[in-house]
Amino acid sequence: MRGRSHVPFGAPPHQRLRRMPRRPRRIAMLSVHTSPLHQPGTGDAGGMNVYIVELARRLAAIDIEVEIFTRATTARLPPSVELAPGVLVRHVDAGPYEGLAKEDLPAQLCAFTHGVMQAWAGHRPGHYDLVHSHYWLSGHVGWLAAERWGVPLVHAMHTMAKVKNAALAAGDTPEPAARVIGEQQIVRAADRLIANTAEEAEELVRHYGAARELVAVVHPGVNLDRFRPADGRAAARARLGLPADALIPLFAGRIQPLKAPDILLHAIAHLLEEDPSLRERMVVPVVGGPSGSGLAKPEGLHKLAARLGICDVIRFRPPCAQDELADWYRAASVLVMPSYSESFGLVAIEAQACGTPVVAASVGGLPVAVRDGVSGTLIDGHDPADYARALRPFVREPGRADRMGAAAARHAQSFGWDTAAAATAEVYTEAMRERRRLRSGHG
Repeated sequence: MRGRSHVPFGAPPHQRLRRMPRRPRRIAMLSVHTSPLHQPGTGDAGGMNVYIVELARRLAAIDIEVEIFTRATTARLPPSVELAPGVLVRHVDAGPYEGLAKEDLPAQLCAFTHGVMQAWAGHRPGHYDLVHSHYWLSGHVGWLAAERWGVPLVHAMHTMAKVKNAALAAGDTPEPAARVIGEQQIVRAADRLIANTAEEAEELVRHYGAARELVAVVHPGVNLDRFRPADGRAAARARLGLPADALIPLFAGRIQPLKAPDILLHAIAHLLEEDPSLRERMVVPVVGGPSGSGLAKPEGLHKLAARLGICDVIRFRPPCAQDELADWYRAASVLVMPSYSESFGLVAIEAQACGTPVVAASVGGLPVAVRDGVSGTLIDGHDPADYARALRPFVREPGRADRMGAAAARHAQSFGWDTAAAATAEVYTEAMRERRRLRSGHG
């Protein structure tokens, strides 16, 4: 990655000139509600899963061992699984394996914490140098573990209740007050907070009272070996059985109101009403599975397509492995992301890395992920007519997808996991340095 992935957020310059202590040797990474082994796009698995897997792999590559603790959801998996050299996934028994909704997990945090402590008790003192928790549920376990072990806590929110509640989709369920309170407690407890973008850092300060000097911005990366243009759009379409010359707007992600796939379907209905001939030369894949509040109405999107009279152009596909997902990106004329909230929008970067432009809502981290007017188009609001308007140029100009796609691939090169991991390691080092300074009585 050529761009700078870690941006200090208020750290005094003289602090950054001091001699840096050693990096951590081994960290405990916590992901209570979703396992890095789960298929992204199913249930609660999504961008955070990809984030944790890729970050852990790259940290191990720079000699920081990672042990990821996650809740066991099946008896078939062993207590620990090696995800990659230097990366171990530990399955913790906490509640029933199946049928436990994310909303019920706070009641299992005590059991999960007990499992983490049991694993730690089997090691010599000082086994973990630091705790890195992901999402607020993990933050509460990390808070206790870090205090018990006498090590720093680094926390990444990924999403925040106050931000989500301020931009709810119609009919979506607000995040509960318990989560808001829990997030505020974690912000006060953490030694460092990692935000995906400067905007997210500002939200932590504004909504949760985070200390500016404790917030660092680290842009997530993309696996540029997997997500790349490869052999091009035509070859990918042939592999997926898609027409070679069709207009293909793609939705990829979890099917839930937050991600707003319904906006795309309404936009497609607009386009077909204006130009019925498009039915013969347009395919709209929707790749993903129900998640979150979308689980309450798993067939809702299918029924909407039927009501809009567009079933003939929509192709619903289940979540797929990352290599196949890369082919869906390559095959598409454009990726459409009408989300109401995105902490960063890894899907947008992955698609661009494959040479596909993006039409996205101008929310959260998407203005960082997408270069408006160059690698894609950003839209204020969620009016389907605006998304239809942004898709029309792809109808009129057959070369637009290739032209903007080439710019998108160049733009995505500035987001690599190696630099993201190095920047995260720097945050770890700073947290350890501050902990040592306070212990020595210089605070």
